[in-house]
Amino acid sequence: MTDAIGDGGRGMTPKGAASGGPGSVIGGPGRVKAVVGLLVVFELVSGFLQGSAPALLPAVQDWQSISTAEAQWFTAIQFLAAAVSVPVFGRLGDLHGHRRLIRISLACITVGALLVAVAPNLAVLLLGRMLMGPLAALLPLEIGLVRGRLDLEGGRRAVGLLVGALTLGSLLGHGLAGPLLHVTGDIQVTLWALAALACGCLALSYCGVPESPSRAEGRMDWAGTVLLGLALVLFLGTVSRGASWGWASPLTLSGLLLAAVLMAWWVRIERDRPHALVDVRAVAGRRVAPYYVSGFVFGAVMLGGQAVAISYLAASPSDEGYGFGLATWEISMWGGVPHVLAFIGASIVARVAARTGYRRTLLFAFALMAAGSAGLMATHAVLPLFALSFAVAGFGMGLAMGGLPTVIVEGSAEDRTASATAVYNNLKTLGGSVAGAGASVVLGALVVDGTEVPALSAYLTFWGLGAVLCVLALALQAVTARQADGEGSESGIRSSAAVLNRP
Repeated sequence: MTDAIGDGGRGMTPKGAASGGPGSVIGGPGRVKAVVGLLVVFELVSGFLQGSAPALLPAVQDWQSISTAEAQWFTAIQFLAAAVSVPVFGRLGDLHGHRRLIRISLACITVGALLVAVAPNLAVLLLGRMLMGPLAALLPLEIGLVRGRLDLEGGRRAVGLLVGALTLGSLLGHGLAGPLLHVTGDIQVTLWALAALACGCLALSYCGVPESPSRAEGRMDWAGTVLLGLALVLFLGTVSRGASWGWASPLTLSGLLLAAVLMAWWVRIERDRPHALVDVRAVAGRRVAPYYVSGFVFGAVMLGGQAVAISYLAASPSDEGYGFGLATWEISMWGGVPHVLAFIGASIVARVAARTGYRRTLLFAFALMAAGSAGLMATHAVLPLFALSFAVAGFGMGLAMGGLPTVIVEGSAEDRTASATAVYNNLKTLGGSVAGAGASVVLGALVVDGTEVPALSAYLTFWGLGAVLCVLALALQAVTARQADGEGSESGIRSSAAVLNRP
């Protein structure tokens, strides 16, 4: 378990594969490229499809002649489908093979993308978006696959490459969707181009992607799956509608309360099941739980914070009294800075951690995120310094994006790799949902007198809360790291004493 938090020991090698022996896994650069090559392509396309959706939303709304409220379901329903499909596909991949589930995921995504491109009405459009939910399941499945094929260092490099590819794909999707629509001149042609990318990935999945060498024991926990799905859909659905229903309305409060009750019931059931969907006891283990909590905080700061910062960039000093009044293309340029730094951070995390260990790398990542969030407060009046603070936070996010899955994977049982990563992904998503809801509350409560325009204090409050959350996550990790170091020292002393006392 020491290596699960950072600096040596148990790796990604399957059971029974001795290093360097027959059937052993290796992690040299050539082997990493051979195993990860096509998976990187899948993550680039996955990021592109996910990143392009918000940029294409206004054009989809005009094409389908739907209201703004209805158009929000274009992104929301894929979000809800992802929350359910990620743990399900992760566990099925551990049981039946990660490559098999990658192919099934890509098939669902392809059918969904084709339905979106040809959608004659809103119902078909939303069905297509729902079938694209497994986009979020690809990364956990790919991590499960590479863990069984590569050694410790090779697996770490592979995770960094995959996360970096997802980040780069999202950046490209966000930045190129608009120009692509301008070139094609038609939203349906643009959607057909995206569907072609999905079709290409499905075809490539039959051209050299290896299967996982081992399988988990047990069976699928369908009862736990249904209960977890209900809890997540109820929670995320309520959060997505909270602003329109009113956060203090009986409908919102009852939805959140029922979701909490269902989640508590699910935890109680899963704790005692021999073949549970999620190993709740392992997730709650004191050595790995802080990193799951940090994943929630990471999602809150990354998914919730970037949208707020972009809104601030668009605000006009002459109208709101703050912000920078940037045009759309300027927002894309300045707002792309943290995405680029996040891609760099995710790409080099394995090399950084090779020198410092993953524990220290993650401490550094959350320190950067805290400093960046605090910097947004301090530099809110100077655009270059504001962008620099945004970049510092983005680099920390990239390190965390690559480091957290690695730590969690190495801290999980070998037959639970995809499932453990799926739990992390869902916690990250939940963090983003909670932060999005929190942003709506803060920006709606702290307003300029006599208007509904958010006051400057609303933005400063939100960034301050983000900085505090990062500091708390950092402190939690630091305590865990100190305890692990202490236990490692005690173990070393006991081992030395045993050697000295041998007859």
